[in-house]
Parts: sequence; structure tokens; C-alpha cells
Amino acid sequence: MDMKFQRRIQRYGWDKAATSYEAGWRDSLALVQSRLLDIASAQPGERALDVACGTGLVTFPLAQAVTPEGRVVATDISQGMIDMIQHEAAHRGVGQIQTLRSDAEALDDVPDEAFDLVTCALGLMYFPAPDLALKEALRVLKPGGRIVVAVWGARRNCGWAEIFPIVDARVQSAVCPLFFMLGTGRMLAMELERAGFESVLDERLTTTLPYPDETTALDAAFVGGPVALAYGRFSEETRMEARCEYLASISPYQSGNGYRIPGEFVIASARKPWEPHDSK
Repeated sequence: MDMKFQRRIQRYGWDKAATSYEAGWRDSLALVQSRLLDIASAQPGERALDVACGTGLVTFPLAQAVTPEGRVVATDISQGMIDMIQHEAAHRGVGQIQTLRSDAEALDDVPDEAFDLVTCALGLMYFPAPDLALKEALRVLKPGGRIVVAVWGARRNCGWAEIFPIVDARVQSAVCPLFFMLGTGRMLAMELERAGFESVLDERLTTTLPYPDETTALDAAFVGGPVALAYGRFSEETRMEARCEYLASISPYQSGNGYRIPGEFVIASARKPWEPHDSK
């Protein structure tokens, strides 16, 4: 896999999806984001790093929790997402949020041991090298600092999963080739342990993704998500074919005029050791 190419796809894809993201996903992701925030338990005055922050659905609750005495640094590979957070923070008058367009696998502008907490809500499975991102999170955490990460669960438990092969069949390179890997078994927990974290805990959440009508379900899948860049380059005929194929794949979950699509998340938490593992 060409990592630079995959990062480019992610950057420009999320730039394209930024303005449509919340309309398609805010309600569907509320459960996992709320649980992640509960586990993170951000405290007044703390410094938190929100990696792959998107439009700020986790960033803004974190900012409220740390209060103006603390700080939240929100990073994302997409400038479009960063722009949206900056605009919303200014609109709300939230001064404790700092934004940074950055690759999560190389947080070059973030110093060592600068944060009490790192969060990453549904971003890690998009990274070409999630192991590098976790090692960066370990580096920027203070000793004893904590991390909470959420990813989508097993492919078989996510009823919308056919979106990837449907799009991949019409492009030259797989859009998200390793998307469900971290949601399989205890893979996420094991990645945290391999990165050097301790006290690792993980849990699974089952959910239902509600869409009131066909258009909303299609827009969430094709316009407000990770395949937006590829979809945007399709001809109208190819778009129609892809839409019809996707609707057929989610037809078992039709409910009246809308859809209730099953989904699953994995959330893992851990701490940075107080001392290096090789210390005497």
C-alpha cells in the first residue's frame, strides 16, 4: 500500500466531505462519542489532544469539560474540517480550542509529554499506519496520561459495509483497504499494548444508524463520508449504478420510508506508563 497516496486520498476526500459530514453522521455517532467522552473523563484545567477531530463533535464537549482554564488541541489531516472548527469556535466564543492541520502519524508540531489526555473518535481506521499514530499519541502524553480511541467494529456487524467494495470496484485503488481491521477481535487493544500503553481496556457497542429516507442514507454514504472524493469523480451514470447497488445492500434494513442500519463500535482506553518499560 502506498501510504502517501492513501493519506492524499484521505486529506482531499475529507475536505470534500466536510460540509456534509454532520448531516449524515451526527445522530448515528452520538452514542459512541458520548461513551468515549464518559471514559475520557476530561477535567477542568487539563490539556487534551483530539486527533482526527473532524468537525468537532468530540472537540467541543472536551473544551467544555476542560473549561477555559484548560486547552484542547484539535488536529486533522483535512483543512476543510479544521476550517469548520475554527469558524464554529469563533461563533461560540470558545477560546480554549487550538487547531492544527496535521498528519496523526507525524505530529511534528506537538511537543513531547504535553497532554493529559488524547482522544481519537473514529479516525484511527483511516490511517495507513495506525501503529505510528499510537506511538505519536504515547509520545505527546505526560507520564500517566490517558488515551481513549473508538473505531468501527467488525465488518459483519456493520450493515453499511458494502459501500467500500461498491466504490472500490469503480476506482483504481482501494479507498479504505484496512478499515475494519482494528474492529476485529481485540485488535485495537493489542495495538495499544504494542505501542507501549498499559492498563488497556476495551468494549463493544452495538447501535442502529437511523436514516429517515433514501436520500439521507445515500448522502451519508457517498457525500459525507470517506468515499466522497471517489464518488465526486464518478460520471452521473456510474453514480446511479453505485447508488442502486448500495440501496440493494441495505434493503434488509428498510423501515417505512427510511432505514435503520445496524452498526458496531469498539472503544479502548489505556494509560502511558509512569516510567519507561525498560527502566530499572
